[in-house]
Amino acid sequence: MTIDVKDICEKDRNAVLHPFTQLKEFASGKLGEPTIIETGKGIRIEDARGNQLIDGFAGMYCVNVGYGRAEVAEAIARQAYRLAYYHCYSAHTTDELAILSDRLVKMAPGKMSKVFYGMSGSDANETQAKLVWYYNNLRGKPNKKKIISRERGYHGCSAISGSMTGMSFYHNHMDLPLPQIVRTGAPHHYWGANPDETEHEFSARRATELDRLIDRLGANNVGAFIAEPVLGTGGITPPPEGYWKAIQAVLKKHDVLLIADEVITGFGRTGSMFGSLHYEIEPDMITVAKGLTSGYFPLSAAIIGEKVYKVLEDGADTVGPFSHGYTYSGHPIGAATANAVLDIVEKENLPGNAREMGEYFQAELKKKFAQLPIVGEVRGVGLMGAIEFVSDRDAKRRFDPSLKVGARVSMAARDRGLIARAMPHGDILGFAPPLVTTKAEIDEIVSITESAVRHVMDDLVRSGEKI
Repeated sequence: MTIDVKDICEKDRNAVLHPFTQLKEFASGKLGEPTIIETGKGIRIEDARGNQLIDGFAGMYCVNVGYGRAEVAEAIARQAYRLAYYHCYSAHTTDELAILSDRLVKMAPGKMSKVFYGMSGSDANETQAKLVWYYNNLRGKPNKKKIISRERGYHGCSAISGSMTGMSFYHNHMDLPLPQIVRTGAPHHYWGANPDETEHEFSARRATELDRLIDRLGANNVGAFIAEPVLGTGGITPPPEGYWKAIQAVLKKHDVLLIADEVITGFGRTGSMFGSLHYEIEPDMITVAKGLTSGYFPLSAAIIGEKVYKVLEDGADTVGPFSHGYTYSGHPIGAATANAVLDIVEKENLPGNAREMGEYFQAELKKKFAQLPIVGEVRGVGLMGAIEFVSDRDAKRRFDPSLKVGARVSMAARDRGLIARAMPHGDILGFAPPLVTTKAEIDEIVSITESAVRHVMDDLVRSGEKI
């Protein structure tokens, strides 16, 4: 299919409200033409002008099985021909939905019981918040409603999930965060540790801070703690040693539910099927999306543990039907897509590939970048990684934000054929390639990144920066 690129660009500029885009600069053309993505295969995409790019971020952390999987497209088509839509209100279901739900309950970490479906990680976390409130109302604890999230955590962009997100630019001018959401410190040892503080000591301090926060709020007012096993958008930051063991002890002490936001880490990204398994987390509730369908169809899920569900079921005679749902909850095409994707994940052992290729990827990142004078930290786990740039390694001093070092490296990589993301919380270059990535493709990603980083280093020297 041949498209009229100029016509599509004009229609887009005139009619699409793009997320996270400087609207005036885009409308005026200052940002250039929109990039029209046409096709994809494996870990590569191609735009309408024929430019091919390695997608080092799997779309938005989601295209785990890679682009162009015919078996997934065929599953979508089969379901669309058979039954394109029906709701799951009032105990209606489809075979694909029942199969998927049984599969998720059995494969998820912890003691899970039921699955509620949405269309995005944002609405799934919105559902989790409502369930926390519903659960505590039904068990006679109507004040136990505060939800604690972390600085730099990412949980979505809707009203509640956006409030849970711990980055101010998601709140500014949007009347967020809502007062039910309270924040605690980020688990990032590099920036958060005191001088000479070990990772275990830092983790213990973060747990103590959480304990004191709950005491200050009153445990009878705190319903849940929500966190990603690995910080994603907040900088692709694995937890420090001892963190999750210490945090979970505090939550159990205060009868506070643990919501594991596995939207990014679910289905293999860390090298384990779930990040919770990787870090020995025992969640009460789990949020999944992205890798659930590898982005081939919008679908999310709130997986509910036995402890929570039993209270909901026992309260039904008193409160009546469970009054929450979306038009597209349990969409049959979404369920069929997820089953086809999970078949690939299991058959091809993509968590195992993420673990094996991830070890190689992490080693290559450290080998190529850890000693560069503008690199403060190289970090990651499995097939997710980050390089954080600083102006002074010894003093841990950041670059002046006006230099936009992370964005410049990202753009230099893109000019060389690689999509790597300039993360929003500092000068950070992030990677999350599809879980089908090979060793040779990792070599390409690292080689292009090295060329991009050295190009920006040279630019900084020429502009008078001391490196």
